[in-house]
Amino acid sequence: MRIALISTPCVSCPPKTYGGTELIIHQLAEDLVERGHRVVIYATGDSRTRAELRYCYEQALWPPSPLTELQHVAHAYGDILRRAESFDIIHTHSVHALILSKFIGDAPVVHTVHHHREDELSHIYSRHRDAHYIFISERQRSLETPLPRARVIHHGLQPQHYPFVEHSQNYVAFLGRLSACKGPATAIDVARRAGVRLRIAGDVHGEDHAFYEKHLVPRLTQPGVEYLGPVNHAQKVDLLGNARAVLFPIDWEEPFGLVMIEAMLCGTPVVAFARGSVPEIVDEGITGYKVHNADEMLARLDAAARLDRARVRRHAVQRFSAVRMTDEHLAYYRTLRGVRRAEPHRELPAALYGTAR
Repeated sequence: MRIALISTPCVSCPPKTYGGTELIIHQLAEDLVERGHRVVIYATGDSRTRAELRYCYEQALWPPSPLTELQHVAHAYGDILRRAESFDIIHTHSVHALILSKFIGDAPVVHTVHHHREDELSHIYSRHRDAHYIFISERQRSLETPLPRARVIHHGLQPQHYPFVEHSQNYVAFLGRLSACKGPATAIDVARRAGVRLRIAGDVHGEDHAFYEKHLVPRLTQPGVEYLGPVNHAQKVDLLGNARAVLFPIDWEEPFGLVMIEAMLCGTPVVAFARGSVPEIVDEGITGYKVHNADEMLARLDAAARLDRARVRRHAVQRFSAVRMTDEHLAYYRTLRGVRRAEPHRELPAALYGTAR
């Protein structure tokens, strides 16, 4: 199949540090190429992939900007329109790409929803009902506006990139954006009450600085708390793999939570608040425990540390491998092959997209 994957301009594929969406796009692209499909990925010039890479920007541009996103998508669609051979599937991971998809002919468009529900985005989805949607958890789909052409595909990763660690070290871990909804302050408090060392990694985004200064700065200097800052893949695997357990005390409807399966693939159990996707991802007493508050999290730490780490790894590989994720994407793509959208627009203003690279 000829498949176009449209990533974002704000993080490279794969990410150098943070970037769950771009990591999944990269995994999907690599697995599709491995299976012999012709894949073009529209990302940033500092991306690394075996697919054909096309880009508007040489480097990833952070923080995200609507105008940057618009230019990136217009550039991608300009390249698509100039190609002599059309794509069988155009798979977007950007709402801007979804909005402009009516300009690129009648090829089937698949759009993955990576975010929690926002009314503004839901309105856009409802106006593009001829697209085909992928949700990343059942909970995410249930909270979104009903869409007639949608299915759920859980994320998957390549297990070989997450070495199994048979014997853990004496600490628990937290990895994630340092925002109130991710629960880093709760993770620190639980570890301190348990008398166990906590190693914490993550970055602070602009909107989270007030929370960080008020609630995290005083906690990060407490005894037994080690703050690692943003981490690359090797540092992430070391942090997650050697932990007794990973704490995931979210305070929002998490659409997926990639760090959970990254930990499980290393053999590390997860203790998580039962919100968002957590009930779908954590298998009780096998890969971790689902709890409802800090007291329950504290009570489950020892039990989690006693779980069979080899079993955690086997279960995670079975449920959350990139192979399974790609199988499900291909099955969906094949149902759409030959399906054409009604009344597409044929021209995208050339001033938007410029010269392709």
